[in-house]
Amino acid sequence: MESRCVILDIGGVLEITPRTGWLDQWEERLGLPAGSAGRRLDDVWRAGAVGAVSETQVRAQVGARLGLDATQVESFMADLWAEYLGTPNVELIEYVRGLRSRCRLGILSNSFVGARELETAMYQFDELVEQIVYSHEIGVCKPDPRAFEMTCARLEVRARDCLFIDDSNVNVEAARAAGMQAHLFEDNGQTFARIAAHLAGAASLDSPHEAAGQA
Repeated sequence: MESRCVILDIGGVLEITPRTGWLDQWEERLGLPAGSAGRRLDDVWRAGAVGAVSETQVRAQVGARLGLDATQVESFMADLWAEYLGTPNVELIEYVRGLRSRCRLGILSNSFVGARELETAMYQFDELVEQIVYSHEIGVCKPDPRAFEMTCARLEVRARDCLFIDDSNVNVEAARAAGMQAHLFEDNGQTFARIAAHLAGAASLDSPHEAAGQA
């Protein structure tokens, strides 16, 4: 018997994460040209996303590259996490909670060192799904096909039995290429309908490409 599975992204899906402009504000505060702080820290962000640096190393690099003291570094990181964590998509979270007896549930998220601890404390996603797969813990980010393969392996499910939900079309297409069904998150109502169709075994409702991705 097949085991239906629903796998969700976090940022922009389970969390509502609008841009706050925090980095622009820091550049203005520090008298830096627009975009320069992001460029100075680009390799740090990329390393943090795949767990190649620790939280301590991130803070040290932020301080050194932007000329911040310890108090300023903590304020900078607090602003980063405020945007990253956003606010909970309560309606979707509650809907997913109601699926636990009906299918396997997982999360696959491009992340940053420290995300598991903070998201667990704020949102208890570890109680919502069976497996949370973070890019900073597995060393690869979506749309790398290995991210999808590792998620299926941890959930012990076949790719073709999985519906992956993400707010990035690039990641949705990558999931389809990996053999999953996939849905581009735009709003809760469409997502509820797509999940219901998946659990009922219906064909794709959202894209002609999805059927090809099941081959």
